[in-house]
Amino acid sequence: MPSRLGRRVDTAVARAWAAAFPYVGRPVRPVARWSATGGQRILVVAAHPDDEVAGCGGVILLHQQAGDRVTVAHVTDGRRSRAGGLGPEEMSARRHREAEECMRVLAVDAWEWLGLPEGEWSDQDFAAPLERLVERIAPSVVYAPSRIDFHPEHCAVARVAAAVLKGTRAATVRVYQIHVPLTRVLVNVAAPIATVRERVADATARYASQTGSLRAPWRLRAYAARAHRLPGDAEEFWDLTPAAYAAVHAAPTDRTPLETFRGLRRHSFTDPLAYLRGRGERRRLRAVAEEA
Repeated sequence: MPSRLGRRVDTAVARAWAAAFPYVGRPVRPVARWSATGGQRILVVAAHPDDEVAGCGGVILLHQQAGDRVTVAHVTDGRRSRAGGLGPEEMSARRHREAEECMRVLAVDAWEWLGLPEGEWSDQDFAAPLERLVERIAPSVVYAPSRIDFHPEHCAVARVAAAVLKGTRAATVRVYQIHVPLTRVLVNVAAPIATVRERVADATARYASQTGSLRAPWRLRAYAARAHRLPGDAEEFWDLTPAAYAAVHAAPTDRTPLETFRGLRRHSFTDPLAYLRGRGERRRLRAVAEEA
């Protein structure tokens, strides 16, 4: 199938799935419209360079427009990406350059590059600098990954972050999604990002080495907007107390994330499967959070 025709078919399929979301994708519990009071300190924890723009790039810009101060922390250097056939060191350097360009487009107030070698770090390698960062900036809101994912690095960063944030005075933790949807089981905050979409797209384009993997988050945004009957695109979050976030990530399981969840793939044909697989685990973790 020619690539141009393939893209057209893929887009048509995604639009068809999106059209169904107002009927099958609506939340089963109230979902708050995202808002910001201004003057807050916001911390975004990203396991890889590009997770921040994929998961909450729109909200980063909305916080800044509201007068909040945003700090983005990149935990690993993303060296294990196989894109372009680059070696680990070359990939690490490239992703650092791409992250620097993205931060410039997003105009974040502060950028922390921890740069741990992907897949080769210990809990303490991340916990110690995160503790110092949280103590220094005292964030009101922390955006973070979660175990609702199949990527081992996302899950590992979330687990360590949860342990660190448990004892902080952060008002709330907002879990963002990258490829694995939180779904209506968990989403309780939605943010319309139509007003900042062009800048998010510009920032996303800075990660040229990751173009293929960054298509799916845009489909998640389109599906979210339809589900919540919002214009354009929207970003979804699971808003938790730090204690609930910690409890969710301390809860035991006998299955690996890869066995439990499925993400949106490069093409849209099987997107609904990502929403269906792992529904029972999402419900179990929601119950854990509610009991915390």
